[in-house]
Amino acid sequence: MEHFKFFQNRECEYFPCHKVKDDKEFNCLFCYCPLYALKEECGGDFTYTKKGIKNCIGCTKPHTLKGYDHVQEHIQKIIEIGKR
Repeated sequence: MEHFKFFQNRECEYFPCHKVKDDKEFNCLFCYCPLYALKEECGGDFTYTKKGIKNCIGCTKPHTLKGYDHVQEHIQKIIEIGKR
């Protein structure tokens, strides 16, 4: 079961928002990554632009079938940031 871990919005004008081999398994649950603020600790495949902005276009971690689990493994760090 665990259907709450996966969602697709094929009607979205940006679907899929990242290049993937098979969009049948593209998870839209975390349309905007809740781990963005973790910078290097997010566990994703990102780069920084010349201006120092985090660029996540190459990262599909939150958009995979295991995306929910990946976010949950790191979400406590986001909660701690919110407490400061």
